[in-house]
Amino acid sequence: MTDNFILADWISDSQTRIEHALSVCLPDSNKPSSHTSKRLAEAMRYSTLNGGKRLRALLVYATGEALGAELTHLDSPACAVELIHAYSLVHDDMPIMDNDDLRRGQPTCHKAYDEATALLVGDSLQTLAFETLCDNPINPIHQSLMVKTLAQQSGVFGMAGGQAIDLESVGKTLNIDDLQSMHELKTGALIRASVKLGALTAANINDDILTKLDNYAYCIGLAFQVQDDVLDVIADTDTLGKTQGADIALNKPTYPALLGLETAQQRAIDLIDKALTELDNLPYNTQTLAALAQFVVKRKN
Repeated sequence: MTDNFILADWISDSQTRIEHALSVCLPDSNKPSSHTSKRLAEAMRYSTLNGGKRLRALLVYATGEALGAELTHLDSPACAVELIHAYSLVHDDMPIMDNDDLRRGQPTCHKAYDEATALLVGDSLQTLAFETLCDNPINPIHQSLMVKTLAQQSGVFGMAGGQAIDLESVGKTLNIDDLQSMHELKTGALIRASVKLGALTAANINDDILTKLDNYAYCIGLAFQVQDDVLDVIADTDTLGKTQGADIALNKPTYPALLGLETAQQRAIDLIDKALTELDNLPYNTQTLAALAQFVVKRKN
């Protein structure tokens, strides 16, 4: 059995697990209730249970498993990061932001429903993420740190701040340092949060381990965005599951635009090499984390 086959098997099992966990924590739109809008509940499920790589949840599971956390304790943070990610995509696709029609090969939320519903879907998924994160019988100090981590990495000094900079940068000329700073927030922050949440679920963790894991997450977060920019150039719409060339059409700054395609591809590889070096310094079996790092630059969508 090859390493790639092992990774594929582990990813399949973990994706099945997170899909079930998400389905349980989301409101059931098939059960009529006077306590909420059936349409809103349905749209929340539509926007969340529509496939995807589930990379952030996979990182929660892989990190926690490597550090000896109980698998049942990893479902809560895995769901939380996916709910935050789903909310960000719903809002990002709206006409007031990127105005995309497709997400994972399906109509985006505001296209399948309407803009007001999409706005409320994002709001509801965000708050559900923190409710879900608190529903976990782990060390309360660690749980408090997890809530703070997710809040910081998805707010003004994290993902949302990066999205704001992205919108402000349309049509402008950024240098490579500015572009990297933007993506450290927009894409990298939630990936770093995923790894840290997985680590904090473990019983015994120290600052040195957290730092090495954060360095790993930082590198793969940037590599993920570089590869996204590359795929926007070389992949097709059917493979991507979203409109190919969307960033170019919006005149957004990207790594291939600033560095050239081949140099951008090499930068992603170099970042993964740095991530793997950080794993080499950890006293755990980090095979899955290493394989996920390679997956970041080998993926086709």
